[in-house]
Amino acid sequence: MIDYTLTLDNVVKYFGRRLVFDGLNLTFESGNVYGIAGPNGSGKSTLVKIISNIISPTRGKIVHTSSQKIIEGEKLHDYIGFVSPYLFLYDEFTAEENLIHFSNIRGIKFNKQRADYLLAQVNLFDRRNDLVRGYSSGMKQRLKFIFALLHEPQLIILDEPVSNLDNSGKEIVYGIISEEGKKNLVLVASNEDSDLQLCNEVLNLENYKQNKKI
Repeated sequence: MIDYTLTLDNVVKYFGRRLVFDGLNLTFESGNVYGIAGPNGSGKSTLVKIISNIISPTRGKIVHTSSQKIIEGEKLHDYIGFVSPYLFLYDEFTAEENLIHFSNIRGIKFNKQRADYLLAQVNLFDRRNDLVRGYSSGMKQRLKFIFALLHEPQLIILDEPVSNLDNSGKEIVYGIISEEGKKNLVLVASNEDSDLQLCNEVLNLENYKQNKKI
């Protein structure tokens, strides 16, 4: 199993004078699935963006380590797989063309064997040469999981992972989460009870809000 650790050291986030969360001191380790819970607007997406180095905390720091070596911010994207409602797909490309383009952006060689395996895993192999503009919202959501997993990341961050999925799609995603959580570090940001039931531990952001001023 890969030794990946994510540490949140006194992380605080404000937007203007509005507190999002305060005093996050937590350690997440590979071989586990962790939930990030809270109602809409509680800061779930904000936290995963901070963890992914997309935005910065107001105070505190995030430390990523792999095999006990600290990962520098500019290298972090090599270790992270991300699924979110705001992940962009190219409708004018086929699914496979999207994956090739994604690999080029990452600066890695397109691994067709792994892509075909993942396409089959999410029941999109037979539609791999169809334009994404013809995909349903659920098919696009499943395609996003291939984007996240293609480069075999050690940290998998899932923001609203079952958005737009029917029951069969959810079962596929839950199977992926369970398998990846055996070897990697998986974070699931959601307010869906069925998502959070997969998690070994759940962080509720409502417990990290205080009436403070900057």
